[in-house]
Amino acid sequence: MHHCGTPDVHPGLLLFDKTVVRRLSKKYRRLLLYGSAYIIFWMIGGCTSFFVLFPSKDAIDAPGAQRHTIDFEGGQLEILTARSPAAINREPEAYVLRFCGNAERAEWNACRFGGGWNEKPIEMWSVNHPGFGGSSGSARLARLAPAAIAAYDALAKEAAGKPIFISATSLGTTMALHVAKQRPVAGLILRTPPPLRQLIIQRHGWWNLWLLATPVAMGVPSDIDSIANAQKADVPAVFILMDSDTVVPLKYQQKVVDAYAGPKQLIISRGGDHNSILTPTAVDELAQQIDWLWQRSTATVSK
Repeated sequence: MHHCGTPDVHPGLLLFDKTVVRRLSKKYRRLLLYGSAYIIFWMIGGCTSFFVLFPSKDAIDAPGAQRHTIDFEGGQLEILTARSPAAINREPEAYVLRFCGNAERAEWNACRFGGGWNEKPIEMWSVNHPGFGGSSGSARLARLAPAAIAAYDALAKEAAGKPIFISATSLGTTMALHVAKQRPVAGLILRTPPPLRQLIIQRHGWWNLWLLATPVAMGVPSDIDSIANAQKADVPAVFILMDSDTVVPLKYQQKVVDAYAGPKQLIISRGGDHNSILTPTAVDELAQQIDWLWQRSTATVSK
């Protein structure tokens, strides 16, 4: 039965009723507001750091190493120093600045001079990332690049013109590449370098339909974009890749190698996962490549 002025309407057409539209608009505006705030929150890097970084503050002994701190962002950055066997009774001829991987601590590598460094008269400076070990403040991706520059500048004063090499693993390679673009470096040794943004989006985006991976990747600061930094770095570099890496698969490591603009040498440790020890063959190759870096730095200094 028809009532005057009230035509029969299909239920689906109620979606076009002005009152419903206004209600839906308010709802969608609220969702848009919350959604935008969510994305901005992720993009500023807070949650990106939460998902990417794995800091620890527990005390770890480092026999043979000396602990030092430098001023950094109103707090301190912890650096452990140690000399190689070849520099025990003499002044070092060069320095190695060491940036750790994620969930790694400087104490673990402060006195490890493998791969040929044993025979070189060097002093190693191993850095604990901000928020790791005795380095104060929060562990945030945005603090990595400034911390790397602060550590380099402090070492440069100590080195007084002597060559400074950088040795880095995984996350630490993002810092190394940033420094190599900004400061004079004698050479780089980069193990399992991750292109963070590409790794997050391409490897981890599928399982969350990129709703999580995209904002997390966008939260990676541009100053630790390894692809962009590699394209502008021109110092000699040795890349150590693990061909069975399940954390940073080989094809992603290779992206950084391919982007690197400077002279480079490549070592592939066969059958190695992300944290595996190097094969004997890779260790021998690394010793040869450290000689290559050393000779190039010596030739540069002599000029």
